[in-house]
Amino acid sequence: MEPLIVVDHVNKHFGELHVLKDITTTIHRGEVVVVIGPSGSGKSTLCRAINRLETIDNGTITIDGQALPSEGAALAKLRADVGMVFQSFNLFSHKTVLENITLGQLKVRKRSKSDADKRAMELLDRVGVADQAAKMPSQLSGGQQQRVAIARALAMDPKVMLFDEPTSALDPEMINEVLDVMVGLAKDGMTMVVVTHEMGFARKAAKRVLFMADGEIVEEATPEKFFTNPQSPRAQDFLSKVLTH
Repeated sequence: MEPLIVVDHVNKHFGELHVLKDITTTIHRGEVVVVIGPSGSGKSTLCRAINRLETIDNGTITIDGQALPSEGAALAKLRADVGMVFQSFNLFSHKTVLENITLGQLKVRKRSKSDADKRAMELLDRVGVADQAAKMPSQLSGGQQQRVAIARALAMDPKVMLFDEPTSALDPEMINEVLDVMVGLAKDGMTMVVVTHEMGFARKAAKRVLFMADGEIVEEATPEKFFTNPQSPRAQDFLSKVLTH
């Protein structure tokens, strides 16, 4: 398998707090890596560092062989290659659903309006909200908005998709409609890094689970191995708390 993201000895502090401690991991093309662990373990910071929403103190992160640029046009280009879906949907509230998905295509990918519209409608259909294209985001449910946010990221044809707790702001009945879209992407071979509390998704879609605690990757394994036979006391303790409820 070909490496797509290489994180090499990365450290990050917020003031006195050492949030990423010498993190090293490789994510291969077509791999779905799910990052789990207790709150404050550094999961979201790692996810955000991969597209430089967070700067790092030292170490390196490369995407498809390119080191992360620090700013400017090169960084914008990199961000177009790295789709990101957040907890909150971050849609443009003053634009329709369709416009939300065409904007980046027009501005960054320089597509024609007709091509951008066509691609947007294909993606809205794929995530199951094509009938909502003319609405404003505020007219949609949380689950629908998050599926639009996924379509918006996909519209840039990214090399990798990062998901930072994409279902944590949703009502329980909406979680599955978003996870189903993500499972579909995984089956289609999209490279994905997913920070989540959804253990069912980790079991079903992940090729590899990274378990983080206190800023470190404590354990990494296949979902089968991790959920049935976690090696570290920290992971055993975590799973005993999350899997019993």
